[in-house]
Amino acid sequence: MQRVAQDWLVLTLTGSGTALGVTTGLQFLPFLLVSPIAGLVADRIPKQRLLQLTNLGMAGPALLLGLLAVTGTVETWHVYVLALTLGVANAFDAPARQSFVSEIVQPDDLTNAVSLNSASFNAARLVGPALAGLLIAGLGGGVVATGWVILLNGLSYAAPVLALRSMDARLLDSPAPTTRGRGQLREGVRYVRSRPDLMLVLAVVFFLGTFGLNFQLTSALMATEVFGKGPTEYGLLGTFVAVGSLTGALVAARRERVRHRVVVGAAIGFAVVEVAAGLMPTYATYAAIVPLLGLSALTVITSANAYMQLHTDPGVRGRVMSLYLMIFMGGTPLGAPLVGWVGETYGARWTLVGGGVATLLGVAASTAVFLLLARRRRTRVEDPVRESALSF
Repeated sequence: MQRVAQDWLVLTLTGSGTALGVTTGLQFLPFLLVSPIAGLVADRIPKQRLLQLTNLGMAGPALLLGLLAVTGTVETWHVYVLALTLGVANAFDAPARQSFVSEIVQPDDLTNAVSLNSASFNAARLVGPALAGLLIAGLGGGVVATGWVILLNGLSYAAPVLALRSMDARLLDSPAPTTRGRGQLREGVRYVRSRPDLMLVLAVVFFLGTFGLNFQLTSALMATEVFGKGPTEYGLLGTFVAVGSLTGALVAARRERVRHRVVVGAAIGFAVVEVAAGLMPTYATYAAIVPLLGLSALTVITSANAYMQLHTDPGVRGRVMSLYLMIFMGGTPLGAPLVGWVGETYGARWTLVGGGVATLLGVAASTAVFLLLARRRRTRVEDPVRESALSF
């Protein structure tokens, strides 16, 4: 609801696709700047306590922005500053929340738990965008209407805070907190660099997050500029995306093992569907294809998330997940303003077509590099064995 209302607020204030892209970029910029520190904090502080603080930190900017909009005093720079503030709190929340899943369940259930977490999130997305669109339209469709929706989001943070407080810490499978020491950030980077499989997953989610997943920003431009629709129809597009996302999450929940080939294959499928979505001639055909965007996107995200958690050591998991989120979501500040500018200059359709093509090329290039490195590594292992056999 917050995302739909915030996007509609910016469009109401400015009518600019570039301003919409800047807002999105500012909200995700902290993932690029502070994620490594946030991951180290997640490894040092009990995550149950840290997540309560981060949820309170996200509630503040939402409540303030809602009040500014309801009172009619909001300006575009307010949205920029509060989007950035919300992003900082979210950047500290995300690695702790992602790695906290592995403390709640046993390793055999981790893939299922990550997928069900995505399913519950996307079940909310089924209702949230459509409800936000209906509320904004029912309250007049202006700045004040968006403010009431944003206020509802600010109040909703009470639920996770209370849920976290009610958990019994004795039942959590929490690793010992990392003690202070020099070089701990570099240790996490070195760990990831030593793992080509993790590097491939990170490369895939970088291209997906930077160029591909801006289709939610693009939907606002497609709904208003291409198809001439209002907030209700725009909100419904978010619901249609969530239908596919929920389906993808539930399908992934049935998968017992996750391999990096699933991540790559789903990313390629997503890129192809995104290009096709940009070519849809009517609102109805566009609405019909966006569930496939949601399905393929959630398959990539869920599989990549589970792979990173299942294939890393617990002692560095917070730092690894922070690097994952920094690369995945930190690319948005680079891609969102560019996508917004492309939409404003060349039309909304080109944001989808260009984003899909860029994602496809990036994933293909990353996979080629990974296969080349894997072949060289096998050659280095096999050659000494062959020489030993010959000498024997």
